[in-house]
Amino acid sequence: MPDLPAAHRLRLGRYAEQHRIYLLTTNTFHREPVFNDFALGRLVVAQFRAAQDQGFANSLAWVVMPDHFHWLIELQQCSLSGLMQQTKSRSTKAVKQRCGRSTDLWQRGFHDRALRREEDLVKLARYVVANPLRAGLVEKLGDYPLWDAIWV
Repeated sequence: MPDLPAAHRLRLGRYAEQHRIYLLTTNTFHREPVFNDFALGRLVVAQFRAAQDQGFANSLAWVVMPDHFHWLIELQQCSLSGLMQQTKSRSTKAVKQRCGRSTDLWQRGFHDRALRREEDLVKLARYVVANPLRAGLVEKLGDYPLWDAIWV
């Protein structure tokens, strides 16, 4: 295999299937805790909702952490790469407009994990939204404002 940057290696062999459930994760550039500012995190959340409104993905659960997000989706009429490119691009534009940020917001690439239908999605959703608890950001999940799940 050629010596490719990590972001390019992530794309090798990637296949997206409509109506399949995926767990998507991406990090901020240099893991900068941009979303310690919850107002900026809400701009990312708005992009999750826009993707659902446009029929690209059904959001099942998500959490926006200070330096990354996890998004559990059912893919609809879009590719994973297209969905993530649009989400990252639009959230970058919104953050730049809000605070005048001139540096990159997101690292290149993203991680995805395709899930089998028989996997316990509720258990996985709870794991996703409990990230702030495990990171010690809050003592109760209800104290963290940047998460949601259709089952909770």
